[in-house]
Amino acid sequence: MASTYVCSACSRALSTSSASIHKPAHIIIAHRSAQRSFATTAPSLYHASHSLRAHVRPEASKKLRPQAASAIVGIAKKIREKAPLMAETYVAYGATRDLIKECGRPGDYTIPQALEKNGEIPTDESGVHLGVGEGWWYETLGLTPTFSNWAQITFLHMYMLQVRFRMFPETHAPVWLQHIANHAFFAAEDRLVVWHKFNANSLRQKYLKEIFAQWRAVLLSYDEGLMKGDAMLAAAIWRNLMRSREDVDFEKLAQIVGYMRRELKRLDDASDDEVASGVWTFGGDPGEEAKVVKAPSRSMTSNTL
Repeated sequence: MASTYVCSACSRALSTSSASIHKPAHIIIAHRSAQRSFATTAPSLYHASHSLRAHVRPEASKKLRPQAASAIVGIAKKIREKAPLMAETYVAYGATRDLIKECGRPGDYTIPQALEKNGEIPTDESGVHLGVGEGWWYETLGLTPTFSNWAQITFLHMYMLQVRFRMFPETHAPVWLQHIANHAFFAAEDRLVVWHKFNANSLRQKYLKEIFAQWRAVLLSYDEGLMKGDAMLAAAIWRNLMRSREDVDFEKLAQIVGYMRRELKRLDDASDDEVASGVWTFGGDPGEEAKVVKAPSRSMTSNTL
């Protein structure tokens, strides 16, 4: 693992403690008051277009001088070098928090009515909340922008990162696997509160338990598909993402398989530092595999000859 990477969580923690040493008492009290006000607000959604943050007094958010910020980063790097295992959980926490945003980006959706006072959220015939989404997964594949479909699209991308995390050193991999799973369910609960107005904890827990069971199924079936071949992987995607629909478009299903293979190869070629930096992005969408899918199979061509 990288010995020079410093996660944003470490830097912020050190910045907060360092800055408070030089602050007058009344400013420290104001800062703590602002922190308490954050704890009582609704959790903010990663991709929410509206602000859910409490107002902070200017003196409570004063920035450090460049020299002080540089010194803090230096201290964080020293901790990372001298005690890598102790610091690993903080590095993993900060990086996976950003990576899970990337996993959820392709399936992101909003529900405009949820932002309106007394707005009525639209539902389908089964009572499932309907959102508004864009991109290949909704516009081309034809999935409906719902919480369940967002979870499955997120899980598909999250699975690819998990496969790469397993290649980390044995002492580090479990930390990364745990943190990305935690962030995924934090993001799911945020979405239930902000866009679906599920303020009752019992109701949120019901949905979270359901998608946790789905996540376990994703891990088992995609692992099997990865080992046994494209046909098995396509069957796993069909069961999980497409809910075993009979009217499946086989070309688009094959495009998703090609997309997963392509992105897994990119992750395999990337260094640990590139993945652990937290700035990894998935390239394009499955639609870019259309030409590959339509090309004749080499085995079929050789058999005909």
